Amino acid sequence: DTEVFDANTAAADLERLAELHAGNERELRLVLSRRLKTALLEGRAAAERLLIKERHGRRCAERLCSMQDQIIGVLYEFASRRLYPAENPSEAERMAIVATGGYGRGVLAPGSDIDLLFLLPYKQTAWGESVVEFMLYVLWDCGFKVGHASRSVDESLRQARTDQTIQTAVLEARYICGDEALAAELERRYRSDIRAGDVKAFIAAKLAEQDARHERAGQSRYLVEPDVKDGKGGLRDLNTLFWIAKFVYGTKKAADFVGDGVFTHAELARFEKCEDFLWAVRCHLHFMTRRATDRLSFEYQPDVASRLGYKEHAGLRQVERFMRHYFLVAKDVGDLTRIFCSGLEARQMKQAPSLSRLFMPFLRREAQAVPESADFRIDARLTTVDAKVFERDPVNLLLLFHIAERHNVAIHPDTLALARRSLRLVDDRLRADPEANQLFLDLLCHSRDPEAVFRRMNETGLLGRFVPDFGRIVAMMQFNMYHHYTVDEHLIRALGILAGIGRGALKDEHPLATSIWTSLSDSGRRSLYAATLLHDIAKGRKEDHSVAGERIALELCPRFGLTASETETVAWLVRHHLVMSETAQMRDLNDFKTILDFAAVVQSPERLKLLLVLTVVDIRAVGPGVWNGWKGQLLRTLYHETEPVLSGGHVSVSRRDLVAAAQAEFRALMKDWPAGRIERYIARHYDAYWINHDAASHAAHARLLADTEAGGDTIATHVSTDGFTAITEITVYAADHPRLLALLTGACAAAG
Repeated sequence: DTEVFDANTAAADLERLAELHAGNERELRLVLSRRLKTALLEGRAAAERLLIKERHGRRCAERLCSMQDQIIGVLYEFASRRLYPAENPSEAERMAIVATGGYGRGVLAPGSDIDLLFLLPYKQTAWGESVVEFMLYVLWDCGFKVGHASRSVDESLRQARTDQTIQTAVLEARYICGDEALAAELERRYRSDIRAGDVKAFIAAKLAEQDARHERAGQSRYLVEPDVKDGKGGLRDLNTLFWIAKFVYGTKKAADFVGDGVFTHAELARFEKCEDFLWAVRCHLHFMTRRATDRLSFEYQPDVASRLGYKEHAGLRQVERFMRHYFLVAKDVGDLTRIFCSGLEARQMKQAPSLSRLFMPFLRREAQAVPESADFRIDARLTTVDAKVFERDPVNLLLLFHIAERHNVAIHPDTLALARRSLRLVDDRLRADPEANQLFLDLLCHSRDPEAVFRRMNETGLLGRFVPDFGRIVAMMQFNMYHHYTVDEHLIRALGILAGIGRGALKDEHPLATSIWTSLSDSGRRSLYAATLLHDIAKGRKEDHSVAGERIALELCPRFGLTASETETVAWLVRHHLVMSETAQMRDLNDFKTILDFAAVVQSPERLKLLLVLTVVDIRAVGPGVWNGWKGQLLRTLYHETEPVLSGGHVSVSRRDLVAAAQAEFRALMKDWPAGRIERYIARHYDAYWINHDAASHAAHARLLADTEAGGDTIATHVSTDGFTAITEITVYAADHPRLLALLTGACAAAG
């Protein structure tokens, strides 16, 4: 392998500098730091060039780690032999320098901290203090962030028993230099004293740490600005598997996974491929930013894509192809985690999910048959009766998820793995099978939690194989600041939000959409679920995704079992799924031509209802914080203005009735005013005013105008904030003139 640091040359240079600066330790330390920092920068530059050339991330991390080892080795030799030689070394004047944490695994990113344990036989001595202090000062002067501890073997083991972080750090301890026997003693006693302890507790703690980390980094592995290190599907997830394997089996390196029975050869190859890719991304990020940056944000994604050699292809920009690869790798990491945990459960080292665990003693006595098929049984979780069920009947791939959903039971990880290995059975014959498509449609339209069902189908790979057009957008990102998730994750989240509206769980946030849902026929609801799944299915193509999506919907819906009328509705919704949000947010809703133009596209009250719900779901599923009350208010206004036009005035509440009702409510609120004064005030406003503001605003405006005029003022302002619509409303009463709006908006902008 190509070295990026010459330890012999560095050691000789340190000796030469020691001769030149003999007697002045502080000055010597500074010149040594400068010499080593120069070598460090040169080594990192060489490692970066090799990474760009070879594109092997783990190899780069190993080179950087080797360079770090050699720097520490050179420093220790220089300090212990040249600066602080022990003339009559006692038993206590021994030391081993051990790498711990991530550095202990033998890999290092350019900007990573280095964790060192200065291992002592007993307590610290003056000699040991001098050596450690000198080494740390030089490393700090070189710009390293060093996490360090000086402990005896006994202290290290005592702290490892009580502190999970130290227990994991010592688990990965790796000898660098010094007294090798001391490091070997730590490893031997850790193996006999710590690893012989409660294996289940260690595994549970590591998996709980992983869950907490995912929560902090953002639960989805499909966030479009992922954390390469700590995010879901990132390097830390692979590290967690290695920690557990090392604690349970004594695994020394990933290649041992096969011998230890953790992975098959194919799964080990996936593990190594994922690790190499993620290390390449992380190292490039650190090299580019010159700091420990692990968030793969939009500003860095194009440069990393370019460095890794991605090219534009098939309608996708290079950055979109790179990020799609990233999310497929993150998906593989999730698969490997499930396979690994399944193996632990089979050995009864990891506790099964809590609900299953509660019933395990009863269920294990007698596996429960399922009425839908003799090929499946429930034994705490849903399993197959043998390994041939999918080969006997590929429809069982869909039936597996259908039974799990109907009985509200988890699918065993081994069964999911078998399904994943059987995906080759999903061919055109299965895609055309009426039974398979009926199962698919039931899962889509009648699941308790379609988001969970379709996410699991997607992670298994079945969804993309059964609907190849969906497979094309799996792990696809959209390179913009608006979308927070990959396209497939956006569609699956949208299904969850639609189901939430259907259950009435979002009634307070979306009252209109919830009331519309209750008025829809079963056919309308089926159309909405299908449109929600398909509305972005044509993303990433050269033509407009709405136009291409319409064509795909016309092909897929009859296959799924939708009627001709439902198919036409779904195709229309997919074609026009953006028109309502664009009209509401970009056009003047007080201009009646806007309403007429929108009505000309929609054409029927039923389509208007479906489009309103789909628009709400689409915006909500883009990401946290994208939906707000202001957008909701605009959509409600557009809906209420358009409904009378499409119904010829014959709606549940006509425009004239809406105005009359608003004015009647105003009269009730203003009982302290004389009737004549109320009517004169009502006559001052157009109909749109009464529809576009609520009763409380009508009363507040009336009192503001009355107070202003009574005081003889010519201008007045009032500020109020509405939590539901998320609007801070500034009401200004003034004489009109051509620049009034510009002045007001300019003042708002200037005030921030």
